Amino acid sequence: MVFVWFAAAAGIIVLLVFLLVLDFKLGKKAYAKKAEWRDYPIRSSSIEMIADGTELFDQMFEDIKQAQKQIYILFYIIKNDDFSKSFLDLLGQKAKEGLEVRLLTDFLGGYKIDKKALKKAKEAGVLFEFCNKPYFPYTFFSLQQRNHRKIAVIDGKIGYLGGYNIGKEYINEKTGFSPWRDYHIRITGEGVVDLHKEFIVDWNRSSKKTIPSQNLNPEELPKGQISHKFFPSQGFRMEKEIGKMLKKAQSEIYIGTPYFIPTDDTFRELLRAMERGVTVKVIVPETADHPFVKEASFPYLFEIIKRGALVHQFTQGFYHAKVLIIDRKVCDIGTANFDRRSFLLNNEMNCFIYTPQMIEEILSVMDKDMAESHHLTLHEIKKLRKKNAVKELVGKSIEPLL
Repeated sequence: MVFVWFAAAAGIIVLLVFLLVLDFKLGKKAYAKKAEWRDYPIRSSSIEMIADGTELFDQMFEDIKQAQKQIYILFYIIKNDDFSKSFLDLLGQKAKEGLEVRLLTDFLGGYKIDKKALKKAKEAGVLFEFCNKPYFPYTFFSLQQRNHRKIAVIDGKIGYLGGYNIGKEYINEKTGFSPWRDYHIRITGEGVVDLHKEFIVDWNRSSKKTIPSQNLNPEELPKGQISHKFFPSQGFRMEKEIGKMLKKAQSEIYIGTPYFIPTDDTFRELLRAMERGVTVKVIVPETADHPFVKEASFPYLFEIIKRGALVHQFTQGFYHAKVLIIDRKVCDIGTANFDRRSFLLNNEMNCFIYTPQMIEEILSVMDKDMAESHHLTLHEIKKLRKKNAVKELVGKSIEPLL
């Protein structure tokens, strides 16, 4: 009798796994057919990099307070804490002043949002929507595909993009992952138009009450000194673009990411670059903020360390930055991690920077972070793999979702 129950339970589990895998594969295939592709031109703007959460949000909140017309904001995560409440209260105050205030957050990333504070903000006039809500018939696939973007556009003149979300850990007021290390950029000038357009795309995809057509003219905004291009992706596209960048590398590749779980094609291009003699330097966090993501990275880190890559584990808090620099000629900075979820599933928004002076500024921050990191040796990664063999196996089996 026990055997019968065990067999029945095992059969149900196998069937459930089969249905989830089928849902995921069919959903991914269907989505690929309807995915939108948008290209933005190279712009010239003023760009400031901010690598401290308190500094970032002090500046962003001040820009919001000074706003005169319009505030469009999208964050992947909005937590339920005092800092998030103060953020919602500020948006509510601006809505009461008569400004058009719109707030988007991801359906899963924002599920902890303070419902009372949100209700108060909406009553004050803030227009709010969850984005990337699950849909039928591909429920499991749609639950995996998250809107991982963090975009802010203020009065159509100031833009923000990067890795920070809304919550007290991002301003170092929560133990465990403090201090939180991330990279964000503040943009003024003609490039803000493209962030503005991308927010409208996300809003209109999420809400039945779409944003009316707006005359967004980059010529009405000043030109800056930093040459750059915004790159939006909805799964699939990011992998191809990163692969092209790695293929062009001739001397050095810098990678900063909280999760080093590349796709097969991306990893192949990275190994080929190393075969060409390209120096590879990687920064990852020493600690993990999600189960199995650290262990899933071990096989990839082992292979590149074995070939001479320098891998640094950040020890002064949690490293969450997303950056890729090729030959000091192009810097990719934004919301996409160096992992399968960002490359193949999520909605992401990155900025490709081409001006050497700005790239050197970002490199100097990365060099500082490497100096405050532990150099992971081949001997150490072998020990970690042996010690965490079971977790690595589990991580490997679910890495398409990591």
